[in-house]
Amino acid sequence: MQLPRAFTVIPAAGMGKRMGAAINKQYLLLDGKPILAHTLAVFEQCDQIAGIILVTPQDEIPFCQTEVVDRYGIAKVLAIVPGGAERQHSVMNGLQALQGLADDIDVVLIHDGVRPFITPTLIKQSIQLASDGTGALVAVPTKDTIKVVHNGLVIDTPNRATLWQAQTPQSFRFDQIMKAHQQAHQAGFLGTDDCSLVERDGGSIRIVHGSYRNIKITTPEDLVMAEAFLLHPTGETR
Repeated sequence: MQLPRAFTVIPAAGMGKRMGAAINKQYLLLDGKPILAHTLAVFEQCDQIAGIILVTPQDEIPFCQTEVVDRYGIAKVLAIVPGGAERQHSVMNGLQALQGLADDIDVVLIHDGVRPFITPTLIKQSIQLASDGTGALVAVPTKDTIKVVHNGLVIDTPNRATLWQAQTPQSFRFDQIMKAHQQAHQAGFLGTDDCSLVERDGGSIRIVHGSYRNIKITTPEDLVMAEAFLLHPTGETR
């Protein structure tokens, strides 16, 4: 089955305060290379990806261009655009940069810049699932029991069998995700992720069974875990 054309929006505009580092987390080195460069390289190597829109803080655009995109030969980056006040605003900026480049039926994958262990297989599965107009969410079953807490008191224990931990990419047809973001913006609605905007707009989301290695590197402990993953690869080419 031939997959449709796809683009990727990679928000990397967060400040990374939980990391406690002197530089933003996307530029921290993992095996001698910025985390963001690892992430971009996976999409660069996927034949189905026609282009990448990278979203960073305004004042970091020149640095990101020279020290990440140019230095590591990421040729599919079509533009680096400034981020917004919240992640949702940054994604919207990335989607707006795709106008005139992506057709309505093209698939857009939205992926965290600090999730470097995404695999080509998960990318391909996401594109295939999203191509018919249904959103595709990479996720894994929750391992731990989850508690609902109010004012320090446990008020509910949801059935763990129904709970999944959302990851990225989150993938949609371009017309679907653009419309969901526009309507959320007009309503002043701030969602927890891109899927929540599509859900709010009446869209359906299907699960792509992800990997527990597809971590988002946000704390020093995550960086230690990422280094361990590099020492013990699964065998799939990243």
